This record gives sequence, C-alpha cells and structure tokens, in this order.
Amino acid sequence: MKQQPSHKSAALYARVSSDRQDVDLSVAAQLRALRDYAEKNGYLVAREYVDEAESGRVADRPQFRNMLDEASGGNAPFEEILVWKFSRFTRKREHAVAFKSMLRRRGVRVVSITEPADDSPTGKLMEAIIESVDEFYSENLAQEVVRGMREAASRGFFLSPKAPFGYKRVKVRDGMRERPTLEVDPAAAPHVREIFESSLRGNGLKEICRDLNERGITKNGRRWQKNGLYYLLTNEAYTGTAVWGRRTKGDKVPDPVRVEDAWEALISKELFDKVQEVLRERAPAKQRPARVGSKFLLSGLLRCGLCGKPYTGQGAKSGRFGYYVCGTLLREGAGTCQARYLSAGRVEEFIIAKIRERILTDETITELVTLVAEEVDAIAGELGDRLKAIEAELADVNGRLRRLYEALEKSDLTLEALSPRILELRHREDQLAAAREEADAQLAHRKVELPSTEEIKRYVADFRSFLCEGTIPERKALIRNFVKGIEVTGNEATLTYTIPMPSDGVTREETPVLDFVQSGLPSPSPLPFPSPAWPGRISGPGRPLPLYCADPRRGRSDSAVSALPCEVKDEQRTVFPGPHRPLHERVDPL
Repeated sequence: MKQQPSHKSAALYARVSSDRQDVDLSVAAQLRALRDYAEKNGYLVAREYVDEAESGRVADRPQFRNMLDEASGGNAPFEEILVWKFSRFTRKREHAVAFKSMLRRRGVRVVSITEPADDSPTGKLMEAIIESVDEFYSENLAQEVVRGMREAASRGFFLSPKAPFGYKRVKVRDGMRERPTLEVDPAAAPHVREIFESSLRGNGLKEICRDLNERGITKNGRRWQKNGLYYLLTNEAYTGTAVWGRRTKGDKVPDPVRVEDAWEALISKELFDKVQEVLRERAPAKQRPARVGSKFLLSGLLRCGLCGKPYTGQGAKSGRFGYYVCGTLLREGAGTCQARYLSAGRVEEFIIAKIRERILTDETITELVTLVAEEVDAIAGELGDRLKAIEAELADVNGRLRRLYEALEKSDLTLEALSPRILELRHREDQLAAAREEADAQLAHRKVELPSTEEIKRYVADFRSFLCEGTIPERKALIRNFVKGIEVTGNEATLTYTIPMPSDGVTREETPVLDFVQSGLPSPSPLPFPSPAWPGRISGPGRPLPLYCADPRRGRSDSAVSALPCEVKDEQRTVFPGPHRPLHERVDPL
C-alpha cells in the first residue's frame, strides 16, 4: 500500500559487501529504488551515504559512522534513514538493537522500503525476525570466507586485525593482491624478550604487570593487565610461527593451520617452551568436570555502566554468600571503578521475579504466541505472492522456449543461431524451478497451529517451575531467552528484554539497586576517615559503617579481598571502612 506523503527529511543509506554482488544489490540499484520510494512517499532527501566493499557485520564503516554522528548531533538534518533492506543497515542483531535504540531516542527511525515494520510491539517483533534471518544468512556466507582465510594462513600470512605487541602489521605483494604479514617493531621488541625472561625467572603475571606499568611501558597506550600479559606469553607468533584456527565456536574440533618461520622470531622456541612449563606449574589446579562452569545465573548479563566491563560472580571463601563485582574493580583493585558490589542472591531473585511477573503469565505467553503466529502468517502471505510471481515468470519462459522450438521447425533459422538464446532461457528455467521448490518448502514450514488455552497454561507452569528448579545451566539459558542484559550505573539498573512486552511494548525497565548492594562491602564514594565508636563497629558522621578487614592469613590486603566482610574474632586485625588506608586497632567481637 502506498504511504501518504510524509514531507519528512530523510537520509538514504546504501551498502554492498563487494563489487561481485548481484546487480539487484548494487549501489546504483539501491539508490535508484530509495530515491523512487522517497519521491513517491513525499520525503525530502537531505543526505545520501554509500559504503562500498564494507561488511554489514562491521560497525566501523566510514559513511555509516558519519551518518550516525550526524543523526546523534543536536540538530539532525533528517528524521528517517531509508534503506533497501534492514541487512544493508547491519547484519548483526546486537548492532541493530544498539544503533536503532540510540537513533530512536534522538527521534530518528530506520525504515526498510522492502521490509516494512512499525514501532508497535508487533512491528518490533517483525523487525527482530527479519534481522535474525539476515544474521543467519551472514553467518552462512562467512563459512565461505573462512575457506579463503585458511588458504591464506597456510601460506604464512598474518590474518588477525592487530599485530602482537613487538610487531607491526605490514602488507606485502602476493600476485595481484596485497596480504598482511608481521615486521619487527624495534621499539617494543626488546620489551617482549624482557617479559619472557622475567617470567622464566619466576616472576608472576601481576609482578611483571606492575613493573611494566611503573616504568611507563604501555601496550598501545594502555596499562598492562594479567589477561593481556598471559596472552603475550602464550602466543607462538613470537617464535616466528603463524597459527590460525586454534579457536572455534560451539562444539567444533579445532583444526589449526601452522606455518613455521613465517616472519622474524623475537624469541627462541626453547625459551617459549620453558615459559609454557613455568606457566603450567604456576597455574591453579583444575576443578573436577562436575564443578566447571559458573554457578551465577546472571554471569554474562550484568554490565557496569560506569566503565563498561561485565560484572563477575564471586564467592566468599567462607562459602556463605556470593556477590557480583565489576570486572575492572576485580582485576585492577580498589579505586579503579566506583561500581557497587551486588548481592548475588538478591539480584538473581529480583530478575527471576521480574520474568515471572512480566513474561511467564498466561496472558503474556498467549499474546506472544498470537503475535508470532500473525507474523509467520504474514511471511507466508509474502511467500505465496513470491510463488505466484515465480510461476508467472516460469510460464513466460516456457512460452518463449516453445516459440523458439516452433521457429526452428517452421522457418529457415538454424539451431546455431538460436542456441545461445535457448541456453539462456533454459538456464533461467532451471533457476526458477529451484526457486519454486525452495519457496514451496519454506511455505510448508510456515503453517502455524496455535496451542490451546490449556496447553499454554501447561507451558507457563512448566517454565515457572523450570526457572526455579532446573539445573544452573538450564536456568541460565531460560533467563537469556527473555533478558538481553542488565546495566548497573550508580544507584540504578536498566533491564533490557529480548523482545517487547506485548502488554505495553516495553523493552527496557529501570530499577534502583540499593536493595541488591552487598551488605558489608565498601561504599563506592570516598568516606571520611573514621574513629572507633563501639566494639566491632566504625562510625562516620551520623551513621555506623560496616566492617571490612584484611586477614593476614589470606596473604593479601588489597583490591577485592580487602573489601570483603569478615567474621570478627578476638585477635588483631586491620580494619577498613572501605578502600582507605588502614587503621590498626584491636577489634572486639560484635
């Protein structure tokens, strides 16, 4: 249906991944369709943005970033962004959600001229379905790319986007193309050798990091952390060996490509092997398989809004409580982030209650099932229209072939003269027959039967029971079906659902976090230095503060350990009201 003239200003965005795309996906074809749509629907075209040979799975596309920057400015020159398909905007679902949410807050909508969707809960659900299909297509296409990368890796080229510390990524001629390899960085290479030798002498990761940071030796301008240093010490690239394909997704068995002497080595293989042995000896004992895996239901979902790092679940050594702590605070110690510690039990109970209250009800599940069925029916209708178009073109092609055969029989035309046209039409006939078969198969899978009211009630009861009584992995998977993420900033947490709530279209909810803050953990804001008030307590102005301690038997008194609540016994302890310098005094039991 033709839209009424909107008289809105719009930006046109077109993208292709390579110059070998089908003609219907060319930039020229996309822009022509977008301009026609804008003219017919009363849009005023304010900008045109084009990215050529840019992947839809990458957010850092030059014109795409320019478009987002202009849209997020104080006075955006357009109100809508027109794209040929949502896949031209981005193929990654997480990018689509993030960018569209950001644009929507600034009054800018993304509109696909071939896949219409609106801002209602149904429209958003339809948009999510389309984007999920696009991402599946992109993942499937990526498998073809992997084959080419394996071939390049087998010839010793360096395929990672960033060079390891100590090297520079340079390009060399390979026939008609340029391919990346590594070249020694003379400024950083000596530090790499020094790091390996320091590890071999028995210095731990934390000690080496501290030494490098104190001397101002940075990794691309950033301070060293244990994870980055461990990656350096276990990276075979420093021996001149190219290794590609060690990590895989899912349950695939790694089949790495290894090429010796691919570039100049910074250390010997003997030194590398000795350091690996040292690292293995220093590594903590592995847990039994039955205990592997996080016991925290929200691991991977909670994120710190102050520094952007994920929260990590931690358990006190007493085993009596668990809590979530910001990753920056955990790795780098007190004072690096002002995030709060969250009680694992309380925040998990809250999220489970939210899911039960907002989603796992008979009404919500019924409406969600109905919405999905309606969208699937709509897709089935589109497939039916496509099937009719295929049938019509197939009939036309068959008619042309029949007339050509008749011309051969009744005229002086030769087979040699007509064969190119006959071959072309027969090739098109094969394409259409395959397309018809595919459309028939897709249509067969689009038949939806709604469950009965009693079946939906059983589903809801099973889900609610599963959420509370299932195994940890099962409960985590169920929560992730409904919750996309939880961002904690200051005193508030923002909960983002994976789908709009049918009742009101809500996708994000804010809630205070004070009820989840771990009792007995440090306040994120600076506190005045305390003075003793009564045994077992320390007070600041107007209120008592919880007790923290550093137990010398634990072997450390910094970062997260110094912030943990301890059982107070009749012995000498170092008492803290938070991340401050210690006050030495005798503390009596509470």
